[in-house]
Amino acid sequence: MKLNKPEIQLFKGWPFGKINYILFAIGLFLIITGYMIMAAGEVNSFQSLTLAPIMLFTGYLIIIPLSLFWKDKKS
Repeated sequence: MKLNKPEIQLFKGWPFGKINYILFAIGLFLIITGYMIMAAGEVNSFQSLTLAPIMLFTGYLIIIPLSLFWKDKKS
């Protein structure tokens, strides 16, 4: 007597595609670059007070969540 066990397929129907990984990499790049710019700039410079926070905000609150919620139209 053979039991029919359901096959577990980990990557079948994987919800993330190539665009998701590209967006995530862009967000990660923005975050790392933002911290590097913040550390390299002087305390009261344009880099530390304006440019780096904009990059960090964009990476953390726009690009990374967009990469998690992006869904292809063909799915």
